[in-house]
Order: sequence, then structure tokens, then C-alpha cells
Amino acid sequence: MSDGRGSKLRSLEPTGSIAERLRIQAAYCEQIGSPLYGGLLERGAADAEAGGLVADLLRGHEQDAADSMLALRLMGAVNRLVLRGEEPALADLYAAAERDPEAEWAEFATVLARNREQLRDLVDLPVQTNEVGRCAALLPGFLAVAAATGLPLRLLEVGSSAGLNLRWDSYRYAAKDFTWGPAGSPVTLEFELRGERRPEPATAIEVAVRRGCDAAPVEATAAAGRETLLAYVWPDQRPRLDRLRAALQLAADVPVEVDREGAASWLERQLATPAAGRATVVYHSIVLQYLSEEERAAVHDLLQAAGARATPQAPLAWLRMEPAGEMAEVRLTTWPDGEDRLVARAGYHGSPVEPAA
Repeated sequence: MSDGRGSKLRSLEPTGSIAERLRIQAAYCEQIGSPLYGGLLERGAADAEAGGLVADLLRGHEQDAADSMLALRLMGAVNRLVLRGEEPALADLYAAAERDPEAEWAEFATVLARNREQLRDLVDLPVQTNEVGRCAALLPGFLAVAAATGLPLRLLEVGSSAGLNLRWDSYRYAAKDFTWGPAGSPVTLEFELRGERRPEPATAIEVAVRRGCDAAPVEATAAAGRETLLAYVWPDQRPRLDRLRAALQLAADVPVEVDREGAASWLERQLATPAAGRATVVYHSIVLQYLSEEERAAVHDLLQAAGARATPQAPLAWLRMEPAGEMAEVRLTTWPDGEDRLVARAGYHGSPVEPAA
């Protein structure tokens, strides 16, 4: 089973020296709208090449796995100090309406020097995100399943993190000529909806089960969990931060279960028996690239086997948003018919959304 990454994203995989890894991530941040991190990582790459503060801080990480996202671990480590109120000058620069790359790097370097030992520990922590905006890209798939089956949904999310995207039906969605979801929700996902096609209408959706798995789940209602999720959102992307903070507040009102388990073993248990009277939706967003080739193949085989057992009274859907070049693809496979189709193309943080014709 392919991991779905397009050729351009594949060419940006972090390989080589620490400086090269930082520079690749800098280009990616610039590409999807974070000039702050793009500039800091580019200067950090030059500093690493010169044997400066960054090289010293990241010494020993030269052989870290590509998917451990070393560059984002560095930025998240520094951002934790900002979030804790320990570095107010850098916090002010992060929040500024206009970018000042020279001042940002000068203060960032000062923070590295002042907190060297603490940052050495923090950079060991894994990147963990829960991008709520991706629910806007997944929504057309959920609505399509609900409209086609007329059944309550049994949600099974792989790579759930804190489970915020298991609460997608509690959010309000708003585009130029499209709205859906509870009008009073504290979470409003405003997104660009491209093209002429619109998601299939569904006046009401009943969610019967919300459950997910993650290799290292985050507790959304705990202070440490909230800090972890906020630390890895790029600070100059204010709408993402606002969405995440609102979703974390809502999390206490909509309980979910997130099991600490790998994707294949978890799905094997969850899909062992069809759920009569419910439409089971297995879904994930930007997850497959973090699984080994063996586990991706196992997930694919498990879904195919479960699909063969599906019936009109116990249908199964596989909804996924995964990389495919400049934009992600949202695909939907439904059983018992086995139909697979492109639902939409979407930005990696959920906007824009371009439903398939």
C-alpha cells in the first residue's frame, strides 16, 4: 500500500546533515504559510553549518529517523518556553503583526544560549499535533457516508492524538456559500471552498461511537497535553492556534476514548465483527507516512478483509486525507460495494477544500 505522498513532498523528506534537515523544513514552512518558522529555520541551518548554537544544541541527533521531524522538535522545544511565559521578548516577536527576521533570529539565538540544557531535554520530546482544520477536508466524506447509509456513525480514527478530530460533528463549518454544524459551537472552521461542487447535504448526523488509537496519545483535558499540542502549532498561524484553543475547551464536554495502541493491532480488534445498524467509518489525516511499510500493508489488508464482511446493514467506510503533492487527497472507499473515489483535494491544514467533480 502506497503512503500516498506526492513526488514533491517526497523530495522534501529530511535526509542528510542537520543543516540540510532544517533547510528542508524551512522551505516547507514557507510553502504552507509560516514565514516566521521559514526564516528562523533557514538561519538555524546556516548557524548549524557554521558550528554555532544550533549545531551544539542538536549534537547527537545526526542519526535521528527522518520521520522524527528534528526541525519541528527544535521549534516546539523553544515554543514551550514561550508558552510558559519564560521568554516574553520572543513571545512578543512571535505575535507581531509584521515580521522582523533579523530581530527574530537574534532573540531566538539568545533563547537557545540562555536555555541550552533545558532545550536539550525538550528537543527529545516527539512532535504531536492534532490539526482541527483538517475536519473541513474530511467533512464531505462524513456527509457522503451519512447520506448514503442513513445510519448512525461508528467513528474509528487512526492516529487520533488528543482525539479532537473525533469531535468533528461538534464544530461549525463556514465557507463562502456553505455552512454546516451547530451554530452555537465555540469552534468555527472557516475555510475556502473551491469549485462548483458542494458537499452532500445532511440535515442531521448521529454519532453512536467515538473511538481512536494513537501510539502516544495526548490528554486534551490535561495542562501538559494542551501545552504539547500548542507547542507544535506555528505561532504566526493565528487561526490555527485559535481553532486549537477553542477545540481544547470543547473537549471536556464531548468525551472520547483514545487507546494507546498501534494502528494495525487496534483495527484488527475493532473490525473483527461488523457493527449491525451502524455505519463504521475508519478515518485518518496525514498519518500513513508515519507508519512503517509493514504496518501500512497490514492496515490495508485489514480494511479489505473487513470490507468483504460488510453488509448494507453494517456498512464500512475508509476515509483518509493523505499527502499527494501540493495538496492532500481526501479519498473514500465504501463497502459492501467496494467503491473507491476521490472526495476532495485540500490544503494540508484543511483549507482550501476542492470537492471532486
